[in-house]
Amino acid sequence: METSFLPTARPLPAFQTLAAAPRCPRPLRRSTIRAAISRGRKEDTVAVVREQLEGCYLLAGIRYEGLTVKQFQGIRDALPESCHLLVAKNTLVGKAIEGTPWEALKPCMKGMNAWLFVHTEEVPVALKPYRAFQKEERVEETNDFIGAVFEGKYYEPAEFKSLETMPSRAEVYSKLLGALNGPATSLVTTLQAPARDVVAVLSAYVRKLEEESGAGAA
Repeated sequence: METSFLPTARPLPAFQTLAAAPRCPRPLRRSTIRAAISRGRKEDTVAVVREQLEGCYLLAGIRYEGLTVKQFQGIRDALPESCHLLVAKNTLVGKAIEGTPWEALKPCMKGMNAWLFVHTEEVPVALKPYRAFQKEERVEETNDFIGAVFEGKYYEPAEFKSLETMPSRAEVYSKLLGALNGPATSLVTTLQAPARDVVAVLSAYVRKLEEESGAGAA
């Protein structure tokens, strides 16, 4: 009788230490991503405001709450090229104007506002389009100017009439040149215009005299 043997089992392979698999970086949480994007946008907004302040003659706040996107775009289209209308949070605008003459606008940093940057000395021309919009849309009471800074002075809404009735540069030139050839009392009255306008007109008058003198000598 033959005896059958079971096949001999193969020896188990020696234990091998496997290298630890590289850890995948933990994905950033959504809150972290949102915070980074939000911070970047805030910094961009502050930079835009500061850029607009360069060469700015007047900065005015407008109550923006309740206006539609279409209305807002209509206001923008009506403004002269020398003006820029921006919607930004009060905190960001406040940060941009810190340490500048525009900081006088701090009392206006309430509610939902748009900001009008005027890069021209012709202030009445810059303010006129929004006044026309107010009348057309009948929002004089709900969406009025909330304040402005011009030549370092803060103007409340009730004082805007003085800004809107300012004479143009041409008108100031005409009055001053006429006063120089008229009675002294007329000159004193005209000199009550903003200092920068008086200086500009006097410079123009000096140039005029020099040109006339040069023409006479020729």
